[in-house]
Amino acid sequence: MDFKQLQYFIAVTDQMNFSKAAEKLHISQPSLSNAIKKLEHEVGSPLLERNTRNLQLTEAGELLYERAKVILKNMEVLKIEMDEVIVHGTSEITIGAMESIKHWLPKVITEYKKGYPQMMIHLVDILGSKRVKKSLKSYKTHLIITNQIMNDEELEVKSLYEERLVAVLPLNHPLAEKDKLTIGDLSDEPFIIGTEGFQTRRDILDAFDKAEKNINIQFEIERFETAVSLVRENLGITILPENYLKGPTAKTIVQKEIDCPNLRRNVYVVYLKNRHLPLAIRQLLTDIVQFFEH
Repeated sequence: MDFKQLQYFIAVTDQMNFSKAAEKLHISQPSLSNAIKKLEHEVGSPLLERNTRNLQLTEAGELLYERAKVILKNMEVLKIEMDEVIVHGTSEITIGAMESIKHWLPKVITEYKKGYPQMMIHLVDILGSKRVKKSLKSYKTHLIITNQIMNDEELEVKSLYEERLVAVLPLNHPLAEKDKLTIGDLSDEPFIIGTEGFQTRRDILDAFDKAEKNINIQFEIERFETAVSLVRENLGITILPENYLKGPTAKTIVQKEIDCPNLRRNVYVVYLKNRHLPLAIRQLLTDIVQFFEH
């Protein structure tokens, strides 16, 4: 039993058709049939029931199919990890990021680059819990910095810091004159909010719900940058993480504290527990965590 035989068997099982499987594998149907017969001979048991018009797995076939998928997945993972260590060495890292880390991550990278000047760093937008899990488990990213709450046994989650969510208003908005706002102040104002699946959206809706106040959603967005642009054009108000609003952005809008203890969020760094991370990547992970321990 070898790796290629398992690939062939999985292809036939997925397609439940020798002709379609052979086409997908780019081999002839007779060659594929012979390979499966050879595998059955080596196993010592039929794997596919061929008595009916449609193929069916035998009990032995079901067992082999489930185990073979795990073996092939592990081989794919091993190839990626070996490629990082042998072919690329420790020259590249891919980090999934969200918008609000723009004020501090460059500082961490600046120090990190002093020790690893040749490291190529890829920064990609990864938003929403489903995308976070998919990106890490498919080995697209090494680390992801997110505010999504991750409850997954395959993922390691380290808390970095907590930040407030603050109201964002146009410069000339009447509420801009108040020192601190309440959820009631924001109720019925045209509101700009993140789309379904974002933790910040859930936190905002939960705050309005607990305050028993309505929220007048007029825009749904995926990026904070879009929300700020809409606010700047006087099209509505929003609630954003205070760290995103540092720098030049702060001069184009008004931000106000909200008298609501629930409007806070935690930011985490997340990575796959069982993935081998080369030393240089582990060092950047350590630098990120230690940046918030001072």
